[in-house]
Amino acid sequence: MTLKAISLAEIAEKIGATLIAKDDQVMVSGVSTLELAGAEQITFLANPSYRKQLATTQAAAVIIHPDMQDECLVSALVMNNPYMGFAKVSQLFNNLPAQAAIIHPSATIAETAIIAEGVSIAANVVIGEYVEVGAGTRIGPNCVISDHSILGEQCLLHANVVMYHDVVIGNDCILHSGCVLGADGFGFAPDAGEWVKIAQLGGVRLGNHVEVGANTTIDRGALGNTTIGNGVKLDDQIMIAHNVVIGDNCAIAGTAGIAGSTILGKNCTIAGGVGIVGHIEITDGVHITGMTLVSKSIKDPGVYSSGTAMMPANEWRKSATRFRQLDDMARRLKKLEKN
Repeated sequence: MTLKAISLAEIAEKIGATLIAKDDQVMVSGVSTLELAGAEQITFLANPSYRKQLATTQAAAVIIHPDMQDECLVSALVMNNPYMGFAKVSQLFNNLPAQAAIIHPSATIAETAIIAEGVSIAANVVIGEYVEVGAGTRIGPNCVISDHSILGEQCLLHANVVMYHDVVIGNDCILHSGCVLGADGFGFAPDAGEWVKIAQLGGVRLGNHVEVGANTTIDRGALGNTTIGNGVKLDDQIMIAHNVVIGDNCAIAGTAGIAGSTILGKNCTIAGGVGIVGHIEITDGVHITGMTLVSKSIKDPGVYSSGTAMMPANEWRKSATRFRQLDDMARRLKKLEKN
């Protein structure tokens, strides 16, 4: 793969950094870590834990905060948010292969489907009746877009994405391989020892600039829609149940699970392995740490955790035993207080 080369001056302009360099025309062809970057690569320092590597880095330049620029022995791209600078630089060197705006002959497209200009459709794609695909969207191999679904402009679907019927996706969205949007919600009514299926009559609605990770599932609504707001970022292997509402600009890490009809506010972050029960509301600006079980509504912004931190196994067993004894200990304490 041919690497593109960009001058330090151009990089500084594109990411909004102040360049401090003897030669602003030095060419850069990639991005790497402080420890591994070579003379033709750029790096960044966002975590102070890696500060000591500044003295030995061989990078062409470091994206760095003003407070640490005096410690940088190579060229510096100075900005208040180096991590954001890294994100922008990574986009300049994005090596995702280009996909020509053609329709592969093996694709199956319903006659009622509306395909806009500049759409790329790869091998073995199936597009159902009355589907709409927006301009510039790229659909990877083996994707299925079922009847009455809408896919916006400039979207990217990697291989093996499945959109069931009545799924609407906004513009500039990325869906990674294996994700499924619009599968039936887990709805069954008990009847004399058996389960009667509840037809899932709603759909799924995604806003603009949403990214959905590999093998993540978003179930359709039972009556209304399951709704994902603008700018939401979903990691791999997340389960979002029917009629969940996720507010704008939330970020959810891998293997989290959200049960049905829960409402998540705007600008929340959910760490890996979090479980959220159904039919609760979480306000804006809530941050939930890894493996937390959220069992009731959260009304105030802030950071929330549950469970116990890691400890040596023997110590944990003793603590677990004492936990089982807490109820008895509380009764005895109450009795002592009365006396």
